[in-house]
Amino acid sequence: MNSTSGFAPFLNQAKETNENPAQNFSVPGLFTIRKPADDKPQEKNKDSTPKGKNRNFWPTLNLLETPWRSVNWTSESRKELMEMVESYKPASGAVSEARVLLLGPVGAGKSSFISSVQSVFSGRVLNRAMVGSSTSASFTKKLQSLPIRQSGVKSDPTALVLCDIMGIGEGNSTGLSLYDALCVIKGHVMEGYQFSAEEPVRSDMGFIKKPSLKDKIHCVVFVVDASKINTYAKGLSTTFQQLRENISSLGVHQVALLTHVDEVCADTCGDASQVYRSRNVQQLMVKAGELLGMATSYIVPVRNYSSQLDLDESTDILLLKAVDHILQYTDLYFQDGAVDYKVSN
Repeated sequence: MNSTSGFAPFLNQAKETNENPAQNFSVPGLFTIRKPADDKPQEKNKDSTPKGKNRNFWPTLNLLETPWRSVNWTSESRKELMEMVESYKPASGAVSEARVLLLGPVGAGKSSFISSVQSVFSGRVLNRAMVGSSTSASFTKKLQSLPIRQSGVKSDPTALVLCDIMGIGEGNSTGLSLYDALCVIKGHVMEGYQFSAEEPVRSDMGFIKKPSLKDKIHCVVFVVDASKINTYAKGLSTTFQQLRENISSLGVHQVALLTHVDEVCADTCGDASQVYRSRNVQQLMVKAGELLGMATSYIVPVRNYSSQLDLDESTDILLLKAVDHILQYTDLYFQDGAVDYKVSN
């Protein structure tokens, strides 16, 4: 049986639509092209297509007619999300700040995400976190704890602290090792500690032997690049699996960010609010889940500010929704009791 036979009626209808734009063309569940609002005769080009109109009536097949997640893309929503972050307090009286660690391969966009969130609250695009462009070596070498500051003149710090760190590699031979990552999460590593792929964290240098709850990480965010999902080395999935198993044993919840979605979908690049209609992004979310060993409900797509000079409302909302997602799982850690787990020195 011819595999295209099922689409024959739609192809014929599409052809008729190109010849007669006054009629509707639709594929159920995918898209609909509707006829013009008025019935006035239209001027024609030499090839009989309407003057001043796009001659290509084919729809953007990458966009779904119905978003696969619902988001309110309004200025009111942006304001509410900002106020939520600014008023956030950890669900534990033992700490005044929630510490969130970003983990991911080199170049995944960890530092860029932190800078982008800071940009939303500052009202202009910033690059406060050190951001590199190399994909072979991690630009960030030390542990950096960066508080998200409130909008306005005072810019007081919120209760959210995003922690940046060296990019992870495959196994323990390149990038941040499993041992070093767990040392940070358990609260043993001091602020500013310089990491090295050749030498693990030492107990005699920048080491907190008896960390308190405020020293520990309360949520881990994995960061993966949508444009590289199909080219990441196979060993990276094993690394993520080992990290997740060990982090879960500490009672720390994990979520994930899928970055660079604007590089895998032209529609999202032009308008970030199209991200949840993008078939490409939806498929890459599934692949990210397979890479991380994580359900897609834990993963959110984001678009970081990189070459832009001005803020964009839809991009801001996407970033703020990611922060909201992170804080929900951060609070689960505190609600679960935030037990001081026994750790080895």
